[in-house]
Amino acid sequence: MDYDRKSTVSSFYGRRSSFDALNNAPVPQFAQGGRPRVDSSSSFYADHQSRTSNDPLNHNTAGYNRSSFLDAGRIEPLKGGRDEEEEAPAHNGAGWDVYADFNNAGPRYSTAFGLGSNEAAYHQLPPPTPSGPSKTEVDADSTLAPVELVTVPALGPEWQLSEMKNMTKSGRRELKSEDRVAKWKAWNRGETGLCGKWFTRKFLVFFIFGWCVVAGIVLGICIPRVPGLSFNSQTPLVAATGDYNASIPTEFSRYPANFSFPALADIQVDTTGNLLPLTFNHISAQVWNPSTNMQVGTGYFGHSTLQPKGYPKIQVPLNFSYVASNDTDPTWNSWYNACKNAGTYPTGVRPGVSFLLILTMDIAGLPTSHSASTQVSSAPCPIQLPINSV
Repeated sequence: MDYDRKSTVSSFYGRRSSFDALNNAPVPQFAQGGRPRVDSSSSFYADHQSRTSNDPLNHNTAGYNRSSFLDAGRIEPLKGGRDEEEEAPAHNGAGWDVYADFNNAGPRYSTAFGLGSNEAAYHQLPPPTPSGPSKTEVDADSTLAPVELVTVPALGPEWQLSEMKNMTKSGRRELKSEDRVAKWKAWNRGETGLCGKWFTRKFLVFFIFGWCVVAGIVLGICIPRVPGLSFNSQTPLVAATGDYNASIPTEFSRYPANFSFPALADIQVDTTGNLLPLTFNHISAQVWNPSTNMQVGTGYFGHSTLQPKGYPKIQVPLNFSYVASNDTDPTWNSWYNACKNAGTYPTGVRPGVSFLLILTMDIAGLPTSHSASTQVSSAPCPIQLPINSV
C-alpha cells in the first residue's frame, strides 16, 4: 500500500475512537428475522464482502466506512505537488509547474488544463513600469537573500517631565542661564576663555595692564595742563580801544558817588606744559578792592586757542563799575585819586591803585573749571580824567 493510501481512522491502529457524539452512538439491535451484524474481521479487506447481503451497493468495510470516522472535508489525502506535476498533462510540449505559474516562467494553471479560453476567469497583470526594477531583477534578488519584511518601529519611551519642561520658554531660559554660569566658572578656573580659547583670565590681566599703559600715554599727551598766568609789571591794566571802548562810557561823579570805565587786563599765559594747542572756551574775571573788600569790576574773555610750548599774551576786557553812598567812600576815593589828571598833582605823578583779579577759566578737555588769581599793588590807572573834572 502507498504511503498516502493509509487509513486516517485512529481506531484502525489501535487508538482511541473518535470523541464525536454521533460516532459514539450505540449500534441498533435487529429483531428476529433482521439482518445479523457482520463481523468486522470478516470484512477487513475489500475482497471479503458480507455474505449476508447480495446488494452490490452495500459494500461496507471496517477500514473505509464513512460512518466510522469524522468527515474532515477530504475523502482521502492528496498526493504531493511534485507527483501532480509529473502526472499533469503537457501544454505546448511542457508540463505544468506550480512555481512557474507564480513567476511567469512557464505555462499557467489556467492554460495547462484548458481554461485559457475563459477570459473572464483570468486577467494577466500589466508589465512593470520602466522606472522601477524589473521583475527578473526582483526575483533574482529574492533568490539570493531572504525577503526582509518592513515592520512598524516600536514606540520609544515616554517623555519625562524634565524633557517636557526643557521644550518650554522658561526651560530654555534656565538652560541658557545654567550654561552661562558653567562657562563663567570654567573661565574663572582658567579652563576656557570668554571670546574663544585665547581670552583667558591671565590674558585679561595683561590686556588691562597694557590698556592702562596706553591710556596713560594718550592722556599724558592729550589732556591739557592748566596754564600759569602773570601780569605785565609795568602796565597790568591798559586802556580799552575799539568798539569795546565805545560801548562803555567813562564817568566819575560825586553826586551820586560812582564811577565806570572800560579797561583791558594784559596777561601773559604759560603754555610750556602742553604738548597740544590750549583752547579756552571762555574766561570770566572779577576785580576786587583788597583794602575795602568791595567788587569794582567784571570781565569776560571768549573762545580762543593758544599755541603750546610758549608764552602767548591775551587781553581780558574789564568793565569797572562802582556805586557809593557819597564821595567820602574809601573805595571811590582811591580809584578817583588814581585816575585824576596828572596835572592836578605838584609832582605830576599820580598815586597807584591796588586790586585783586580773579580769573575763572573753562579749558577744553578738562572736566571742571579752574581759577587763578593775582593781586596787583600800585598799578597805574588806565584812564586819565580831564584837568577840570570835579
